[in-house]
Parts: sequence; structure tokens; C-alpha cells
Amino acid sequence: MKKLALILTLFASFSAFAGGDVKAGQAISATCAACHGVDGNSAVAINPKLAGQHPKYLLKQLKEFKSGMTSQGKTGRYNAVMGGMVAALSEKDMEDLAAYFGSQDAIPGTTPESSIAVGQRLYRAGDPSRGIAACIACHGPRGNGTPLSGFPKISGQHADYTKLQLEMFRSGKRNNDMNGMMRSIAMKMTDDEILAISQYLGGLH
Repeated sequence: MKKLALILTLFASFSAFAGGDVKAGQAISATCAACHGVDGNSAVAINPKLAGQHPKYLLKQLKEFKSGMTSQGKTGRYNAVMGGMVAALSEKDMEDLAAYFGSQDAIPGTTPESSIAVGQRLYRAGDPSRGIAACIACHGPRGNGTPLSGFPKISGQHADYTKLQLEMFRSGKRNNDMNGMMRSIAMKMTDDEILAISQYLGGLH
């Protein structure tokens, strides 16, 4: 009985995030194109690629940007630019945007040779001696994350963007991670390790 209840709960959760209208989201996305590209493949490395990201994760971030703006950073994820962009969006608008960008194909990135050794080690094994968990445990062998768990796809992302987010998790400036997991990991990483893992993820696909 408990297993059935869990399955129904997960199905309901998935259905809620799968209900966005891709065509409606495409129409709304015109305002996102300047920073994130028409199809969610941003050309500016500091702006994240949204194409192919899990709709559930995208919706969560949009809602938290809105919360961060209305609470002036006390809740959610505060970013003045994104807060302004989502301020007028309804939840349905955000669901549609998430569905649209999630339906697009992400353009793969690359990894410089100099970052493969350190990046691969951290991704696959972490560093147990310092309490750094392996990225693969949550984000999977190819960095694709999982839709229902809330763990995002991180492979193919711009290294500059990933590096900035890890630095923000490390400093606590970004704090909307599940159970503080990313903050706990990032605060134990050096600048060189953050750079290496960010660049390694760019070409992981």
C-alpha cells in the first residue's frame, strides 16, 4: 500500500510538471531570447543554457526567482535581473516556459584537456577525505540528473556559469539548494577544483 501511495505521489508530481504548453511557452520565451537564446542555447557563457533542462527544475528556479524578488532575498533565489523578468509571470506562464525550454535540444560543450584529470576524479569519486561527495551520485554518469528527484542536468553547461554558481554556493550567496547539499560540497572545494569541475562538465555528454 505504501509503495502504491509513493508511485501515485511521484506520478502526480511528474504530471504537474509535464503539463506545460510548449507552444505557449515558445511565445512567452521571446523575452528570454536576448540572454538565453531563442531555443535556450545561450551564446553568452555567463548565462545558462536552458535547453534540455528538466521542466521541474526550471519551474522551481523560476518560482524561486519570483520569491527572491518579492521577499528581497529572504526566501527563494535573489537575482535582480531574473526577478524582474518573472515578476509578471503567472504560474501557468512559468510552467509553459519550463516545458518549452525543456523540449529543446542542448548544444554540447567541450572540456579542455587540462581539466579532465581533476574534473573527472571529483565527478566520479569526489574526495571522501574532505567530505566532498561525488557529483555522479546525484547527477548520474553523464550529468543528466533525474527529472523527479529535482537534480538538474549539468552536462554541457557553460563552464563560466557553472563556476559562478559553485562560487555562490560556496559563499552562501546562493542558498536554494536541496537540504544545503551544494553549499556543503562547494565550501570544501578550492578555486582550482571549482574551475576544473566546471570545465569538465562542459564536455560531459
